[in-house]
Amino acid sequence: MLRWARDRVGLDVSAAAQTAGVAPEQFQRWEDGEWQPTFKQAQQVASSLHAPFGYLFLRQAPIDEPLLPDLRTLGGTLIGKPSVNLMETVRRALQRQAWYVEFLQEQGAAPLPFVGRFSPQSNVVQVAQDIRSTLKLASEPQAGHWEPYHRLLIKAAEDAGILVMRSGIVGNNTRRKLDVAEFRGFAISHPLAPVVFINSSDAPSARLFTLLHELTHIWLGSSGVSDTAPGNTRREEVFCNAVAGEFLAPSELFAKLWPLASEDLSTRVAELARRFHVSRLVILRRAMDLGLIAPERYGAFYHAELEAFREAEKGGGNFYRNAVAKISPLFARAVIAETLSGRLLLREAGKLLGVQPAKIRDLAEQLDA
Repeated sequence: MLRWARDRVGLDVSAAAQTAGVAPEQFQRWEDGEWQPTFKQAQQVASSLHAPFGYLFLRQAPIDEPLLPDLRTLGGTLIGKPSVNLMETVRRALQRQAWYVEFLQEQGAAPLPFVGRFSPQSNVVQVAQDIRSTLKLASEPQAGHWEPYHRLLIKAAEDAGILVMRSGIVGNNTRRKLDVAEFRGFAISHPLAPVVFINSSDAPSARLFTLLHELTHIWLGSSGVSDTAPGNTRREEVFCNAVAGEFLAPSELFAKLWPLASEDLSTRVAELARRFHVSRLVILRRAMDLGLIAPERYGAFYHAELEAFREAEKGGGNFYRNAVAKISPLFARAVIAETLSGRLLLREAGKLLGVQPAKIRDLAEQLDA
């Protein structure tokens, strides 16, 4: 079972031994069955390889069934199996969604009418307009910076009943980063409590597009892990990318304004970013999708944005603000309300919220800030 646990996280014997704090030779002998780890050593191995402790004593390796459809492709080929970090993140989101569904059922909540309203055969412009109408947003955003618009969209989605979760790590473990090369987001459709998750390890300017991509999945009534990459050829992913682009920068208006802007590409992109209230990256993505610039130009800019974000990222920010973003403000308010009313034990609330029970009141204050 040690080999299964090691392969599951993609480590060789040397790397696995290092995480477990033992010599490679010792780990290899454990794996070969020549030696047996002590109880404490077995606990350390399970923890370091992110495997349930009891699994190390199974006779046969368990099969990790996919929790969500995998919509990620590279050149039309499915990407390899999801990592342990991704699977654990999806599992936590599903657990929170299950609690929230039960909470809503007890409240007698009605199904959300927009979930599954369209299909990948629907008109792209119509779907984008319906999302905008449902979120109660103006037909065209006023010119300005993209970050306030991003926050507005998240709040509008939550006001509509969608749980928006954002994180770049597994739980609170800053050493377990979510890899943006593996996925940029996922959607879990449900008539009462749909969930969208945004990988915060991605460049902030790219997350706006991912948010709209995942929201489109909810309007299709579909679930899955996405990479939002331009090269993804799956019909559903192509459709979600098209709707996201149409929502953020309508094609008809974009095509009209593109030739009227500055001849200098950098200046032109900045002008249109302010006009559409989106990031420069979204403008370049839209220009690429409409055949106005080469994919290489967009790719180079995206990687530069990602590197700049990684260089600038320092510290963990406000713990409580990050904690709320990870689990969705809508979800957090429901759990805290149930806790303060006495209907939910502090211990259970802490597990759902991802904080110590003693910190729940501080988290509640952050929600009201």
